[in-house]
Amino acid sequence: MNKRTFLKSMGLLSLAAVPSAYGLENWLSKYEGQPAWKLASDEKFWEGIRQGYRLKPDYINLENGYYCFMPQETLEKYIAHVREVNYQGAYYMRTVQAENKKKVAAKLAAVVGAPADEVVITRNTTESLDMIIGGLDWKPGDEAVMVEQDYGAMLEMFKQVARRHGVVNKILSLPMHPASDEEIVNFYASAITDKTRLLMVCHIINITGQILPIRKICDMAHSKGVLVMVDGAHAVGHFRFAMPDLHCDFYGSSLHKWLSTPLGAGLLWVKKENIGKVWPLLGDGSPVDDIAHLNHIGTHPAATDLAISDAIDFYNMVGPQRKEERLRYLQNYWTSRVKSLPHIVMNTPVDEPARSCGIANVGVKGMKASEVANKLLTDYKIYTVPIDGQNVNGCRITPNLYTTLADLDVFVGALKAMKL
Repeated sequence: MNKRTFLKSMGLLSLAAVPSAYGLENWLSKYEGQPAWKLASDEKFWEGIRQGYRLKPDYINLENGYYCFMPQETLEKYIAHVREVNYQGAYYMRTVQAENKKKVAAKLAAVVGAPADEVVITRNTTESLDMIIGGLDWKPGDEAVMVEQDYGAMLEMFKQVARRHGVVNKILSLPMHPASDEEIVNFYASAITDKTRLLMVCHIINITGQILPIRKICDMAHSKGVLVMVDGAHAVGHFRFAMPDLHCDFYGSSLHKWLSTPLGAGLLWVKKENIGKVWPLLGDGSPVDDIAHLNHIGTHPAATDLAISDAIDFYNMVGPQRKEERLRYLQNYWTSRVKSLPHIVMNTPVDEPARSCGIANVGVKGMKASEVANKLLTDYKIYTVPIDGQNVNGCRITPNLYTTLADLDVFVGALKAMKL
């Protein structure tokens, strides 16, 4: 068999192995009626979900937080969208492209329980939140409050508005293991003055996985006349929430993480009354109180928008509660086996279920995070990401639906062996 014939046959085999939506529905129907908490530990059930992913055999991937690749079902539909948009060309772009994007945005809004006229599709969290930071009418001396554990791109944008408009940035350092919600709320409250205009807070800290009490923080800030912008990069598709319950003013997320869309898909939610307070990233002719006013980015890959709908379908088929319960179970499975070891440092408050979900950060005493990550990859074929800064020294661990307990057993064994 020559090389060309071999590659062609391998391609046919891989396509034949892709489960159809009908196949997934059949699999899920076998477990209909079983509670999510029970299915969280049912390895047979999750093996059926795992079959829908094409997994690279070279390493155990525990770095899904940056980008969780699509299951094959979503990928094939995305490719089909690329082909169809290419086939129709300008006809598609000039006729139904804008209408389809609006429909997908409405479907995305339903996932987070938000009104459709408050949500638009962006390219990522950075675009969503930097638009807010750069788009407010800042005055010299205005203050913004944030923490060093916030995402770097947003911190850089705040530095830019400081240089450009004379904004004063107050950067704190978040408590890693808070004793209560009140500790966190008071922590932020202590930095607010009568000059504070905007508070940035993470729904879930990207480097540690700590979930913050957003509603309580927002209610406190609003009582002081301060707007709140929430970085939800790792929240959508990870754990369930409804936007109205958060009481925030602005919210951004990246969909290529836990919702497993193609790269280049994000969400921006703006409370209706705040839409007109923000200058758009690029000029737009829509009314200033219309969310479309903040969504002009020019010609862009339309197939990505369509694939968001497919990713939502997959998410809903598996079940948001099932997914959340499984991610919590996986995190607890490995953290419960290492957190009490004397040489292990947990950088995530994993003892309280409400303060974390699928993400956790772990360090080894006496070792830099980069050393731990290199050893994991070199000696154990485990891929993860080191975090060495922002008052954190450890590796962020982000499993996903295809992760098995056997994968995590290898990881736990590796951590146990890393004694100095």
